[in-house]
Amino acid sequence: MKDNITRKKIKNVFAVNNYNCIGCSPHNPIGLNLQFFEEGEQVVADWVPERAFEGYPGIIHGGIQALLLDEISAWTIYIKAKTAGVTSRLSVKYKKELVNPQSKVTVRGTLIEVKRNLGFVKSELLNEHGEVCAEAESTFFLFPLHKAIEDQIYPAEYNSFFE
Repeated sequence: MKDNITRKKIKNVFAVNNYNCIGCSPHNPIGLNLQFFEEGEQVVADWVPERAFEGYPGIIHGGIQALLLDEISAWTIYIKAKTAGVTSRLSVKYKKELVNPQSKVTVRGTLIEVKRNLGFVKSELLNEHGEVCAEAESTFFLFPLHKAIEDQIYPAEYNSFFE
């Protein structure tokens, strides 16, 4: 966290009953159980990796890293583009091994642009030392807000995300 920027907790408005997202549901026993914060222009989450998420011994699996980057990107769309969307492209660049154990890793997402019905997000995955281990550029197909609300994939009130 940057010294002059405060973290504002984002409430997971979807975390009810049978919600089972592998990335952010608190009800999924094998999920990542991510919790999100708004930090200036970014959406961030911290995660403590477990051995169950390794590929090679002591290295977090690349697919799990991609999941983390995709999940932070989706929440960046919710908070910064103020609608819901689905990933239409995720381009990941692995820069450094993400070793395990770690006290925590951090994922950060930044909305780059909204152009018509597309949202563009840049995200990065940092180890406990703040080194970028992976980064991604993603494109989301954005739903019209009224459709996202109607389909119950976005809350009727944006402020519902904040307590």
